[in-house]
Amino acid sequence: MTTTPSEGTTAHTARTGVWFVGARGSVATTAVAGCAALTAGLHPADGMVTETPPFAGSGLAPLPSLVFGGHDTVSCPLPKRAEELEAGGVLPHGLSSAVRSELAAADQEIRTGGPLPGDTRGEEELIGTFAAHLLDFARRRRLDRVVVVNVASTEPAPTDSQSSLPPSSLYAAAALRAGSPYVNFTPSTGLRAPALQDALAASGLPHAGRDGKTGQTLLRSVLAPMFVQRALSVRAWSGTNLLGGGDGAALADPAAAAAKNAGKNRVLADTLGTLPQGDVHIDDVPALGDWKTAWDHIAFAGFLGSRMTLQTTWQGCDSALAAPLVLDLARLLARAHEVGISGPLPELGFYFKDPDGGPAALAEQYEALLAFGARLREAR
Repeated sequence: MTTTPSEGTTAHTARTGVWFVGARGSVATTAVAGCAALTAGLHPADGMVTETPPFAGSGLAPLPSLVFGGHDTVSCPLPKRAEELEAGGVLPHGLSSAVRSELAAADQEIRTGGPLPGDTRGEEELIGTFAAHLLDFARRRRLDRVVVVNVASTEPAPTDSQSSLPPSSLYAAAALRAGSPYVNFTPSTGLRAPALQDALAASGLPHAGRDGKTGQTLLRSVLAPMFVQRALSVRAWSGTNLLGGGDGAALADPAAAAAKNAGKNRVLADTLGTLPQGDVHIDDVPALGDWKTAWDHIAFAGFLGSRMTLQTTWQGCDSALAAPLVLDLARLLARAHEVGISGPLPELGFYFKDPDGGPAALAEQYEALLAFGARLREAR
């Protein structure tokens, strides 16, 4: 989506819209509150790769220029959601009050998504409505472009017999129609629906996904290359996740959990050349709220077949890990769109479990990301 900048607009004053699908969820709320906190100088930009020296001069949208909106099917306003996250320890004490006006402004730009229970609107009407919301947002807020970022709850993968588009693909189709770059930070289908491929190819839009890499899989993408490089044979790799909040509830559905685990397994299969024995179990523990504990048990063979194990524990808050990444991705996609880069961006595989091509190891993905930053810096 590109609108005509007002007279005197420069790269430094251009405004970028960030439109969250799942705009009242934990990740989106943390991202909006976090951006406001960084803009006000209340906290450092920990976790934001695009705020590190290698990306200086890459032409990325300044954080104060980001304008937030989105779709959601729930009604809890962002200031209230931020208070809940603060009470749960996700946001620091006092932040929800400090950035209340910014949260309220973003909440005013959230539109009702769908399909809702009992919704009689067909796919075409839903896509048209969602696209109209995007175009209206850009027009009213005088935005140069709007990046759509899907951070909604994981949906089950479509079955072979399913002919209708899943909700994530309805929003993705609306992004294409509105001319918006698109990021899928979830395991949901999004732009990968077969019915969208012709429109995607014709759109000329940059897009990136799928499924943000924030914790357990981040660690797997570091450890798996170690075994390969040291010629250690991995015999089994098992994992368990304990989590609550919206993700825990969504992933209690076995079909949704299967969609999530597909990305976790891809890192191992791509790096090791085969998928070792073992499964990942996901347990919903509502008392944990937005916090997660992930265990991995790795069985491997050393010299002369000696049997050894490595066990890891990752404890963290997914929303706090994900929020800086979605801000990174929104800025990178906006800049790519600005300089005329189109199509899938395997250079952004650093951020995803199931990326659009490129290497699987985190170190190699990071080098590709740095090269992409240099490409943006050299673009005019």
